[in-house]
Amino acid sequence: MEEYDFKKIATLAVMGVLMLLSFFLLKPILLSIVIGIILAFMFSPVYDFLYRKIHSRNIPAFIICGTLILAILLPLWFLTPIIINQSFRIFQASQQIDFVKPLQEIFPSLFASYEFSAEVGSIIHSFVIKITNSLTNSFSNLILDFPILFLQFLVVSFTFFFLLRDKDLFVAYIRSLLPFSKQVEKEIFESSKDITYSVVYGQVVIGFLQGVIVGIGFFVLGVPNALFLAFLACLAGILPIIGTTIVWIPVAIYLLIEGNIFSTITLTIFGLISNIVDNLLRPIIVSKRARMHPAIVLISMIGGIFFFGVIGFILGPLIIAYLFIVLETYRNKKTPGVFLSQDSNSKGFVINLLR
Repeated sequence: MEEYDFKKIATLAVMGVLMLLSFFLLKPILLSIVIGIILAFMFSPVYDFLYRKIHSRNIPAFIICGTLILAILLPLWFLTPIIINQSFRIFQASQQIDFVKPLQEIFPSLFASYEFSAEVGSIIHSFVIKITNSLTNSFSNLILDFPILFLQFLVVSFTFFFLLRDKDLFVAYIRSLLPFSKQVEKEIFESSKDITYSVVYGQVVIGFLQGVIVGIGFFVLGVPNALFLAFLACLAGILPIIGTTIVWIPVAIYLLIEGNIFSTITLTIFGLISNIVDNLLRPIIVSKRARMHPAIVLISMIGGIFFFGVIGFILGPLIIAYLFIVLETYRNKKTPGVFLSQDSNSKGFVINLLR
């Protein structure tokens, strides 16, 4: 018995060391692998549709992977220099903006004192310069880091292709490792699929679409540096609660100060349309699926950005959601949970966080 325990402990120790070494080995490309997994999840319905038509495992994966690579590389090749140039222009313009006059015109009673207005204007000026400088440096580093980004893109592409083609094998392997019963495994996978669908499509895709609508407004009205502002709107659209308003409202105020009443009203209409699209599409896409409260999504996104970078937009909410799924499975109580509740109309967990 002692020899058996020793062998068991030694085996676990060797496995622990190998897992730790594997983590450090894969750490530089871990986010690329995760991106590939998320893309495989997003395009899995398309693969299944093509597979039913073609009856080949490789050809649909090649078609989807090749199309996605072209759809990403071609816009990046043509648009990256333009975005970098426009970000540099915005940085230069931010250094010359006089914030005192707009403050006195919009809030005359609050900023009646010139000394107070100048102090607040200086603080806002420093804040804006810091943000624009950070954005300009980030885009400029895309060129300097091109070799590393190219290798990361290869990892994403290979992960995406093989997971898309062999997803059933990977799911079966993961299920074989879980220490749960078949019924609990089924519920966990159903809940994980629903919550991933909700975050990826309900938050990321719809948010990006909102940014595109606002970006169209920038281009139609001829707003300076429209492409860069549209890119920021797409990123802001992914954020719950905040949304694209954080981008288009300052631009609308700028147009109003410049005396462009028609452009201000038109841009406001585009901004409101983006909000209406969110209210219309989100219930349709995530209907009867797991949903996260916007506050939880926002907090987890911010934490994800600090820890993972840009990809934390997606990883943060998913990690928190999976944690709640496992906790609710472990809790296994009939009484409703604080974070998770069980829908009686669903066979598995239908998660409603803080609703």
